[in-house]
Amino acid sequence: MQYVVFMKQRTRKLIGTFFIVGIALLYAVIATTIAAAKLAESSGWVHLVYFLVTGMLWVIPAMWTISWMLKPDKT
Repeated sequence: MQYVVFMKQRTRKLIGTFFIVGIALLYAVIATTIAAAKLAESSGWVHLVYFLVTGMLWVIPAMWTISWMLKPDKT
């Protein structure tokens, strides 16, 4: 007999919400630390481009997490 435990959508949403908030906070700290260390003497335009690019990169794991959260329950 095979036992498979399926997570309900409600549980996936709870876990996913905490994961997204955590990854966003961690990513922001890392991106800001790198910017402060490497871009201190750079122009404002370099900062703008850096933060535009890094500001969009966290969306990739967030999209994966949201698609996982929204999968329907298996019956």
